[in-house]
Amino acid sequence: MIRLAHFSDVHLTARPLGWEPEDLFTKRLTGWVNVEMLGRGRRFRFAPQVVAAMRREWPTRKLDALVFSGDATGMGFESEFAAASHALGVDDDGLPPAIAVPGNHDYYTKRATKSGYFEHYFAPWLKGHRLTTDTYPFARQIGAAWFIGVNSSTVNRWTWDASGAIGSEQLRRLRRLCQSLPPGPRVLVTHYPLRTGRGEVEPRVHRLRDHKAALECAKECKISLWLHGHIHKAFLLKATQAIPFPIVCCGSSTQQKRWGYNEYTIEGSVCRMTRRFYSQEEDLFRDAEYREFELG
Repeated sequence: MIRLAHFSDVHLTARPLGWEPEDLFTKRLTGWVNVEMLGRGRRFRFAPQVVAAMRREWPTRKLDALVFSGDATGMGFESEFAAASHALGVDDDGLPPAIAVPGNHDYYTKRATKSGYFEHYFAPWLKGHRLTTDTYPFARQIGAAWFIGVNSSTVNRWTWDASGAIGSEQLRRLRRLCQSLPPGPRVLVTHYPLRTGRGEVEPRVHRLRDHKAALECAKECKISLWLHGHIHKAFLLKATQAIPFPIVCCGSSTQQKRWGYNEYTIEGSVCRMTRRFYSQEEDLFRDAEYREFELG
């Protein structure tokens, strides 16, 4: 039996951010307008409080691992990565082992991506088995299961483009990595989803661009469960003939009125999922929903 906590899209920020003149010619300018003037900042203003509540309860939940599916930051500033890694306890040896992947906000600009801020500040959560020197993909064994971290986030030029892609080279490495793993459940962790909560492909400017190739690769890799974030509303898609494994979106763990995280208990081929929802009045999490489903 394996017990996990899955959280995502915490969007923590910092003050001061550390603006540079060249930032005014990137997505950070429109991102700042969205945060300060269009309501995004208001929706995430309690994020530090919610994360602190998660940190307090994780040691009490008898967890074997944590799974973080990206978007630690708001605009990919180094100050935000430093604040987020500290708030989430990345270097806290008292927490269970963790698996993390970056989100599109962590790769917000070309400079943030090339700097490797996410990989530096979240290095303890990126430990695992690799076949090459590339950071992604990697696999980490928890109990009898393998958790496979894949980077689906890319640098996008246009301000309105929030799409992502795994890329053909990484998919090739993923196939090779899966071929090297011994038998056992395989849990894929990405930021981007294959489908929305309605089972549809996301709009072009928000989707995983190579979703068709990713699905075929996941089938070849015999993935048992796909965990992700990016969409801020949590949902579960059970396995179908077209997609032979369940997909779980954690949603945003800190967005006001949607805040929460998932706990999974995997036993054999059965996964029991509990949604833990944040109570602002009590400053703690409570069970809100229970689902049970078969792994792929």
